[in-house]
Amino acid sequence: MPTIIVVAALVVAILIFSGAYTELLWFNQVGFTEVFWTERIAKLLIFLAAFLIMAAGVYFSIRVAYKARPVYAPDSAREDNLNRYQMQLEPVRRVVMIGIPIVFGLFAGTAAMAQWEKVMLFLYRVPFGSTDPQFGLDLSFYTNTLPFLGFLAGMLISATVIAFIAGLLTHYLYGAIRLTERGIFASRAAQIHISVLAGFFLLLLAANFWLGQFATLQDNTGYRAGAMFTDVHAVIPTKAILAVAALIVAILFIVAAFIGKWKLPLIGTGMLIVTAIVAGGIYPWAIQQWQVKPSEGDVELPYIARNIDMTRDAYGLTDMEVTPYNASTTATAGALRQDADTAANIRLLDPNLMSSTFAQLEQYRPYYKFPKTLNVDRYTIDGKVQDAVIAVRELNPDGISSTQQSWYNQHLVYTHGYGVVAAYGNTVTSDGKPKFMQSGVPSTGELGTDTSYQPRIYFGQSTTDYSVVGAPEGTAPIELDRPQGNTPESTADNPADESLTTFGGDAGPNVGNWFNRLMYALKFQSTDLLLTNGVNESSQILYDRTPAERVAKVAPYLTLDGNPYPAIVDGKVKWIVDGYTTSSNYPYSQQQQLQEATTDSLTAAGGVGVMPNASVNYIRNSVKATVDAYDGSVDLYAWDAEDPILKAWQKVFPTSIKPFAEMSGDLMSHVRYPEDLFKVQRELLGRYHVTDPTNFFKNTLAWSVPEDPTSTTKDKQPPYYLSLKMPGQDKTAFSLTTSFIPQEVTGTDSRNILYGFMAANGDAGNVKGVKSADYGKLQLLELPDATQVPGPGQVQNKFQSDPTVSEQLNVLKLGQTDVINGNLLTLPMGGGMLYVQPVYVKSTGSTSYPTLQRVLVAFGDKIGYAATLNEALDLLFDGDSGAAAGDVDVTKEPGTGGTSTGGTGGTTSTNPALAKALNDASAAIKEGQAALAKGDFTAYGAAQKKLEAAIAAAVTAEGAAPATPAPTATPTPSAAP
Repeated sequence: MPTIIVVAALVVAILIFSGAYTELLWFNQVGFTEVFWTERIAKLLIFLAAFLIMAAGVYFSIRVAYKARPVYAPDSAREDNLNRYQMQLEPVRRVVMIGIPIVFGLFAGTAAMAQWEKVMLFLYRVPFGSTDPQFGLDLSFYTNTLPFLGFLAGMLISATVIAFIAGLLTHYLYGAIRLTERGIFASRAAQIHISVLAGFFLLLLAANFWLGQFATLQDNTGYRAGAMFTDVHAVIPTKAILAVAALIVAILFIVAAFIGKWKLPLIGTGMLIVTAIVAGGIYPWAIQQWQVKPSEGDVELPYIARNIDMTRDAYGLTDMEVTPYNASTTATAGALRQDADTAANIRLLDPNLMSSTFAQLEQYRPYYKFPKTLNVDRYTIDGKVQDAVIAVRELNPDGISSTQQSWYNQHLVYTHGYGVVAAYGNTVTSDGKPKFMQSGVPSTGELGTDTSYQPRIYFGQSTTDYSVVGAPEGTAPIELDRPQGNTPESTADNPADESLTTFGGDAGPNVGNWFNRLMYALKFQSTDLLLTNGVNESSQILYDRTPAERVAKVAPYLTLDGNPYPAIVDGKVKWIVDGYTTSSNYPYSQQQQLQEATTDSLTAAGGVGVMPNASVNYIRNSVKATVDAYDGSVDLYAWDAEDPILKAWQKVFPTSIKPFAEMSGDLMSHVRYPEDLFKVQRELLGRYHVTDPTNFFKNTLAWSVPEDPTSTTKDKQPPYYLSLKMPGQDKTAFSLTTSFIPQEVTGTDSRNILYGFMAANGDAGNVKGVKSADYGKLQLLELPDATQVPGPGQVQNKFQSDPTVSEQLNVLKLGQTDVINGNLLTLPMGGGMLYVQPVYVKSTGSTSYPTLQRVLVAFGDKIGYAATLNEALDLLFDGDSGAAAGDVDVTKEPGTGGTSTGGTGGTTSTNPALAKALNDASAAIKEGQAALAKGDFTAYGAAQKKLEAAIAAAVTAEGAAPATPAPTATPTPSAAP
């Protein structure tokens, strides 16, 4: 048995060592060894401190109780039983006296180690430079000091209570405390021991009560976060009273331990309990019920004002520019003339629908894939900034043929994706496909070629397994690089050749020696890694390959945005990841649940990631991180260098974060306003756009984020990246936008009209190390309360219910096709609010993909539709919008378009031939269904011929053929070597 235990312990030790050793290799390779050692040494020291406090307290309590045991002959059956227990315990007494404290110490150390961030933030705290409105203390006391003091007090109280219980049980076991007919007997030594521990506990309780005064400013159980009227006038004073009372009783216990008189400490304990019940519970309750509730709207106003100011400051809303916007609802000719730049940039490609289109047109092989939701960025082409829908062609391990699913292929051959694919956001081809600015294999286009940038994607969002890459110079390559089917080297006889490559960067720890191979074989539990002949002296192992994983490991103190995005930067593909410093301890700030606040129709559908299930009341986009898609290198830049929490972490890890002055101009040009921060801010803004405490309390002006009208689920509409010029601004900016409607209350019918529109400026400029002064500027357009501007839900309903629009869209549904509504964009243009929605058609075939066939637009109560956005805008604004859309040069077959007021008709275009064809098609469908019901297949065949004729007539009348399925993807390649 001892041998088995020793072997098991040795195996566990080797596994633990392999995990720690391989982690050290990883951190050393990526250049963040400082983070590895600092975090682990901090955790170790905290573990040891908590272990020693708990273990020492329990040990000495047991030892003191044992030393104070009385020596006497048992004079009763109970004492005789205790004596037998003592005799049975004696052989293992030393082990027990040491083992019990060690066990409790291990539990305490493990729990304390998880609080390492609180300890580090306290030790390296940096003042905020502003104070709270109640006590006048610097805000760092609440975010850095108070959490640590609370943790320390809690740990000491736990150690004291467990030591007290351990001492009490030891005294009882050895007879120093025993039950008699006259009551409880305690020896003099036991009395001193127990009273000292009780006194120390009360001292800690007094400190805890004292700290509780300040914790009221972080309370979230009242009407609003922070100390409200009852807290200020009842809770805070009683906390101070209880602290003083506990201190007095603690002194009484300690004095009683030496004079042996217990009357006063016992009376004091009783009074403390009564005081805690009356002063700590009944008195605040009475104040709340009888003084606050009858006049809550008046007495709480000063504290509501505190909550408003501190919440807006904590979430970066203080400097938001609020602009009254009396939006027009009348579409007049030339209305968009002042918004020509915005009109030219209106995005038509919906990044949430384009994944399958990119896949069918640009995937090339099943072992490649595109993400479910693509990203929106911008690039300068021919001196003009163009919005782009962009993605990288990542490796898809599930696309490897089942006959090729060997360890060798999965980890040594199929190692990376290839190339960037990007399309213009504001236009399409004549048949509705994306107009690519970067595409193909090899990669070509406006953004470069595979010689001007590194196209190989070894690190990406879908790359989750490890790969072994690299070889000495001159070694035959084994990694599958890319298809060659469309290269000049390919031949007609063998068009599906695949090129091979060998990774030439420095991206992972070396596994060329037997020891490292053994350690990684243990880490990944893979005998293949240990035994394969595919590993050589230059081999590197790549793992933890997603951008979020890599940034989270080197910056464990950051909360990361759920949507990293790729960009071609300085000849490399870089993943850009937004990192946040957060706190849940900011005084008077309202808590937000991150996962709930950042969930919308995209996250619910799995299109982008969500933030963790954590509550915060302070957030800053303090770090911009990049991850190289080729070599996995990570760079952290201090984006908000004035954030005090980031400054504290920079003191903890002084070399790991670079100043943003080191960011290249190319990288600066691809920085954008972070999506999850914006979601959290807009969620708060539903209430906190109101800054007057009286109106805030009445809650009559509250807003909600509208539900996504294109989704079948009741999820919030996601924010959209757009290039637009906001009213009052001088130039177009790449912005993140959202709209607001009146507050939606469960169980009621709320009006879906537009009350507000917010945009965050995401243009940081393109000069190295110089951040544009306008970056991060929030501008809120407030529409009048009596506005009649329809909200997204109303507009979507108009699009779907308008008889003329329905007639035209029905043509697209004829045959084996589906009509898909794209994202409904809201833009402040023409003195009002313009809505734009692309309409896609997708055939029902297995290789089908959406193509843009129509564009719907709305302004006020008027809607328009046409084959292009430019035509639709002209139709909407009385024949001349005054601006040219991005698809102005796109020529489609002439079809019917028009406008509608959405009222009692008002259609400006009709098509009798189309209407007749649709009626004939409907009749033919009914005839066919009736024939099938009777089993008359002859009649059914005749009805099908009528249906085909009606569809053909409808297509002719409508003037545009329905979308055809795309050609299938390139055939699957043969097995790689």
